[in-house]
Amino acid sequence: MQNQSPIKNHVGEIFIHVSDMQRAIKFYSDLLGLPLQKTAHEGNIYQIITTGSTGVLLDSHRKDEPNQNNKPILFFDTDHIHNSYDHIKSLNVEIVSEIEVHENISFFTLKDPDGNVLMVNEDKRKINL
Repeated sequence: MQNQSPIKNHVGEIFIHVSDMQRAIKFYSDLLGLPLQKTAHEGNIYQIITTGSTGVLLDSHRKDEPNQNNKPILFFDTDHIHNSYDHIKSLNVEIVSEIEVHENISFFTLKDPDGNVLMVNEDKRKINL
């Protein structure tokens, strides 16, 4: 029997901790081709407009320690892994891992200006629906 919980099994927002909000805003806006928005909470929170139901917030409240390992904290979807890789290279972004191709997915990882590792993921099952 399942226990009832008031906590939903749905991710509402993902926090990315950044040390320089303006640099992070430019990075993510360029990365995703988004227009600039206003910050909130006295300039310490910035909402990245996303499609789907999960949002991404840049948060500069805790500037102490960026992600020090090479594990991605989230992934962004793409329908074109090679075009996405070329786009990242054109932005002179540090690539952590080259494109890995598997039967159903392909992905690569990169670092944002604070060392947070991000993944770009192509799910071939979604493309062929």
